[in-house]
Amino acid sequence: MTKIKLFKKRFLSIILTVLLVAAISEGFAQNSHELNNGWKCEKKGNVTADGNQISKIDFLVNSWIKATVPGTVLTTLLDNQQIADPFWGMNNAHIKDIFNTGRDYYTYWFVNDFNHNLPTGDEQVYLNLRGVNYSCEVYLNGKKLNNKTHYGMFLRQCYNITAFINKTGKNRLAVLVYPPNPVGDPNGGQGGDGQIAKNVGLQYTAGWDWIQPMRDRNTGIWDKVNIDNTGAIKISDTHVVTLVPGVRQVEGKQAPAIIKVTTTVTNPTNKMVQGVLQYTLNGQTVSQNVAVKPHTALDVKLNDFILNNPKLWWPNGYGTTYLYKSTIRFLTGASRVSDMKVIDIGVRELQTSWNSQTQSRQIEVNGQKIFIKGGNWIISDAMLRFSDARYDAEIRFHRDMNLNTIRVWGGALVERPEFYDTCDKYGMLVFQDFWISGDANGRWVDPMKKDDQWTRRKYPDDHQLYIASVADQVKLVRNHPSLAIWCGGNEITPPEDILLAVRDSILPKLDNTRWFVEYSNSDKMSLNTMGGNGDGPYTIQADSSFWKVRTYPFNSEIGSVGLNDYESLKRFIPAQNLVMPNFSAASKTTQIDSVWDYHKYIGYDASVDAYGKPTDTKDFAAKAQLVNYNQYRALAEGFSNHMWDWYTGFIIWKTQNPWTAMRGQMYDYYLDPNACLYGLKNGAEPLHVMYNPLNGMVTIVNNTFETKRDLMLVIKTIDINGKENVITQVFEEIQPSSAKGYAPIKKAIADIAQNEGTFLSLQLLNVQQKVVSNNLYWLPNAAGVYSGLQKMAPSQLNVKATQVSAGKIQVTLTNPTNAPVAFFNRLSLVDAQTNNRLLPVFYSDNYISVLPGANQVIMMDYDARKYKNLPLVSISGWNFNEKTFNIK
Repeated sequence: MTKIKLFKKRFLSIILTVLLVAAISEGFAQNSHELNNGWKCEKKGNVTADGNQISKIDFLVNSWIKATVPGTVLTTLLDNQQIADPFWGMNNAHIKDIFNTGRDYYTYWFVNDFNHNLPTGDEQVYLNLRGVNYSCEVYLNGKKLNNKTHYGMFLRQCYNITAFINKTGKNRLAVLVYPPNPVGDPNGGQGGDGQIAKNVGLQYTAGWDWIQPMRDRNTGIWDKVNIDNTGAIKISDTHVVTLVPGVRQVEGKQAPAIIKVTTTVTNPTNKMVQGVLQYTLNGQTVSQNVAVKPHTALDVKLNDFILNNPKLWWPNGYGTTYLYKSTIRFLTGASRVSDMKVIDIGVRELQTSWNSQTQSRQIEVNGQKIFIKGGNWIISDAMLRFSDARYDAEIRFHRDMNLNTIRVWGGALVERPEFYDTCDKYGMLVFQDFWISGDANGRWVDPMKKDDQWTRRKYPDDHQLYIASVADQVKLVRNHPSLAIWCGGNEITPPEDILLAVRDSILPKLDNTRWFVEYSNSDKMSLNTMGGNGDGPYTIQADSSFWKVRTYPFNSEIGSVGLNDYESLKRFIPAQNLVMPNFSAASKTTQIDSVWDYHKYIGYDASVDAYGKPTDTKDFAAKAQLVNYNQYRALAEGFSNHMWDWYTGFIIWKTQNPWTAMRGQMYDYYLDPNACLYGLKNGAEPLHVMYNPLNGMVTIVNNTFETKRDLMLVIKTIDINGKENVITQVFEEIQPSSAKGYAPIKKAIADIAQNEGTFLSLQLLNVQQKVVSNNLYWLPNAAGVYSGLQKMAPSQLNVKATQVSAGKIQVTLTNPTNAPVAFFNRLSLVDAQTNNRLLPVFYSDNYISVLPGANQVIMMDYDARKYKNLPLVSISGWNFNEKTFNIK
């Protein structure tokens, strides 16, 4: 044998030995699995046996239907084709509602058969249910695990099932799930008749002005079910706090950060267990000897960890979102791991202070103030069909819109750890409401509600359950760097005893590093001196109003329209109902199809007509995209223009829909973006050049921590035929976190646009002559009509599409010199066989206009693993008939 072969053999032997030792020393730490397959269910009324019988492995369930877990009863019925898709047409209206059927109709048994060997030695086995809606009985192998009925959608369950595992290794879990009680009357009010809020659960399920009711009120085992193995000691509720003192810059060497770690260790055995609690970060370890008495849970605080020159976590647009991989272990004799948890740590510190200029609070991260640009989030899917992939796509869209904050609205839930994982990844600060709303919980007089305001003000019925649920959910998500704000409720505080418990006890004890807002439009957050409830408006507005009308200084809800384009509408509206709305300027009313009304269409009024009266639904939806783009660009620009003067932030109502609704969305339920997304992306750029429609000032906003110098500001107009007129070209600079006007051009623009309107091009170039902000406005004539657009010559756009790598397509759009503007082009990746759009696809930009003699490069990113063949690129524009192009 040669020396090289001998060395290879010995090296392989060493590696195998190391892996074997590692496997032994890790012990039980990685032995966890999710029960997400093999479930069956049956309606309780069809079963005469009790839980003790049903949970025995020999009880026959052959006739039961396949169940979706995690999921709801409706999800299971849909997956078994027992109901029609409630997101299509009027189908939801024909599904039996629990208010009419009674709760028994949606009360179901769920069973799962799983294999697990009989535990040996100190091995402990735990059953974890992360969420059941709403109450349940839990059985395993003929034994009842919960002594009394479990209540609460947001209260986790953990059972030590070591003593209940069958010797054969074959086991059955049976869970009887009851719906909320009361279920509420979905009478068309916000939260229906309000009774749904008597529970500690979801409120939107009884219907809202953006969704129809979920007929089973989302009854089911809606969140993950896990079986975990440990040694004698279990680790739980680890809490990591990062302190980053001082004012930090994004670049350069950092002063040290302080890491504080506490955790709970539990010993369910009959003997004292001694060991080492060990925390590892960045290759360094902090250890502490611990002795845990029998049948005891012990909170352990480890010594502070000093992290030198830390890589910091910053919100989107300000810096990187660096995450450290850390582990916490409990080691028993011979360094055997009894339990281990892996935690991603973002090193950052949150602060908040009162801005006396705006009369609102501002958020600081690592000592730097952050101008909040956010979107309101309801829930990823109205039927609770959550997935890592969908979370990633939705949060990525928010990142792409140049937002830095997501508010999780109070009529839904404390979002899942997987949501927070993705927000950590993409740099989204999270403003997390608890489960209260002004509508259902009594802020206003409401004839749709069953109970009066005094009664509703006391909701929910079980205050102790609410308080326990808050404490549990805080522990669930508190380690995420993206979590920035806790909020007592949407537009109203919880009842006083709950508020005091959360504010003065739970949060100080369990999570004292974050800002707590008592309710979403509290004067302590944003001083409301203008009357009303402090939110909105929510409808179509003149673009200039976002610049002119001073609203609440930290507006937690302000928004507009959000209609999908025609391809999107076809996904959920039957062909016979694809009838465009008819707006009457005389009566200021809109006639709409019944399906549009059912899916909560919100009117565009006369805004679409300014582009020429639509000829059909496709034309209407296409012109609506022009309105969409302008609305959300103007919203972001108007607020940014007044940052730190009028405002410390804005949060759009809303950026997504968990159902096929037709309002307040930057992308549809199927993850297809509309022009709202790209208008907002443009207007919310960290460094952005924009036109003030009030005084005609060209303004630059710098939403970064750096002074931007040697910026070439280029201002020009382009007429309908493509002729350019350079107004000015000048070097400028702008200070950090500020907005400043540079060039008043109102009169010049008014003269140019008077007859036919005009295009106004604003660009910023850096010293490398690279465009760092590109903003094109299409301005109407003196009468407010886009008359010039209506007679534009056809576009001469040239298109080249190239596959850069698997899943990445580069499209170059080129417009010849002396051609008209290639205006408002919508790019799509489509299946080469069906011509259907691929979803989701992430575009570096879209709804793109290319000036004469210019070109633009667009990157498209999609999951190529889902498709066998290379797709096509489809492009349609204002003056470019839809065409498809092969990808080279």
